[in-house]
Amino acid sequence: MENLMDKSPVIEVDGLVTRFGSAVVHDGVRLSVYPDEIFAIAGVNGAGKSVLLREILLLQKPQAGIIRLFGKDARALSREEIFALRRRCGVLFQQGALFTSLTVADNIAAALREQGGLSEGLIWEIAVLKMSLAGFPIDGASKLPDELSGGLRKRAALARAIALDPEILFLDEPTSGLDPVSAAGFDDLVRRLKEALKLTVVMVTHDLDSLWGLADRVAMLGRGKVLAVGSMEDLALSEDPSVKEYIHGPRGRSARSQAGRKRSP
Repeated sequence: MENLMDKSPVIEVDGLVTRFGSAVVHDGVRLSVYPDEIFAIAGVNGAGKSVLLREILLLQKPQAGIIRLFGKDARALSREEIFALRRRCGVLFQQGALFTSLTVADNIAAALREQGGLSEGLIWEIAVLKMSLAGFPIDGASKLPDELSGGLRKRAALARAIALDPEILFLDEPTSGLDPVSAAGFDDLVRRLKEALKLTVVMVTHDLDSLWGLADRVAMLGRGKVLAVGSMEDLALSEDPSVKEYIHGPRGRSARSQAGRKRSP
């Protein structure tokens, strides 16, 4: 990780405060994401993981603090500049967020048509390429989202997320609802895409298998702050009670053991 962190961060969050009424979700959150890493945001339910993701994507404004995306301070950006930064990002939302009335191919094509300047022939060529990269069977391109299994719906949504060749890929609970075999396959797919497309990946997840097997670094949220940040091996050494409970519980021990077996020759 040292070579990655020698580079300027692509995301910086400094002193972030988020409130909903009297409820404080974030109280001084600080973290940085560097190019080419897989960075995970973890924590128990209600820790503000998905809220933080929306704020980084400039879809929601915090009450205080600084968010820099590609070195640009969000507070100083015009609406057009925000849209330009978002075009450099791809997002896989938790439930896929596919247009249910459009086929898989049309879902991907819609993202390409929004940019303008592409012929219909080129749009369909790109759509087929992105489906192939995401491991989606081309013979399912004419299906509607409701006709797909959970795993294929995730892959269709992933194909749409990479349609515009993003520099950062955001994943919100990417393996939620998948069986263990499908979840492991999706993790492997993300790893391959990250390498092939030179992506920086930011994922929100509670999946300990993904945290141990996929993430380069993890930020553990809790009590409104980042309780710990580093590799999972780093977090395993944390003395924070919340981090210890999360990492060293039965599920955590099983995921760590499984990751160790995968790394063994």
